Amino acid sequence: MPSNDPPIFRASDIGFVYPDGTTGLNGVSFDVPKGDRLALLGANGSGKSTLLRLLSGLSFPTTGTLEAFGEPLTEKSLEDDAFSTAFRRRVQPVFQDADTQLFSPTVEEEVAFGPLQLGDPSRAASAVAEALEGMSVSHLRERAPYRLSGGEKRKVAFAAVLVLNPEVLLLDEPMTGLDPRSVGALLDALDDFSSGGGTIVVATHDLPLLKEMANRAIVLSEDGRVARDASVDDILADRPFLESHNLAHIHRHHHGGEIHTHPHEHGWEGTMS
Repeated sequence: MPSNDPPIFRASDIGFVYPDGTTGLNGVSFDVPKGDRLALLGANGSGKSTLLRLLSGLSFPTTGTLEAFGEPLTEKSLEDDAFSTAFRRRVQPVFQDADTQLFSPTVEEEVAFGPLQLGDPSRAASAVAEALEGMSVSHLRERAPYRLSGGEKRKVAFAAVLVLNPEVLLLDEPMTGLDPRSVGALLDALDDFSSGGGTIVVATHDLPLLKEMANRAIVLSEDGRVARDASVDDILADRPFLESHNLAHIHRHHHGGEIHTHPHEHGWEGTMS
């Protein structure tokens, strides 16, 4: 039975222009229903990260309208304490640069900060322990976040977000810097989050992992427009489309005096952390 609830996000013909006059997004429209697992795909510079910032309420469209939970998501609406508090509790971003999200003296304090701010100290200890264990960073609890490797910082940032039990996760290239075991732990965490009714929007280049992260994808063209909004299966099956939008490329090599070509998807290359 269809839900009468408004979508988590509704973008209507939104555009974004950077201060230098460069167009980042151009006439973008889509809905994100509750429980969706949506991937944002596109070449570098297509506007994926910009769109995540708009959905996070950290930047705002230059044109068009953006709604969250049926309400306008604007600079003015976020000046309202009640709306802002509710929105920040429900929607949690994790960006590529984990350093922008880590500020506490120790990993344990970092992950505990959110639950303590929400006024639930009795639950904080157990929730923090569970989040640290879930992201395999329990052994780092006394370490200073700024002394961690890039991959470790990202895992701590995920733990600090997941411990808050948000309704929506906004993820920017989440697998960057993670070793294979950590990738598996994060995919498990995303499955658990989704199974509990959570909504995920993820900007990614990781086509080999795409089906494990999302069931729907929006492809942004290099001029910041929506080139396609379809199921992950449909998009992955369309090799010419992937190649034309710089999501897969052709390898060329010499063999036996002849030039051979074969397609190759842009995908995940983890680093040990």
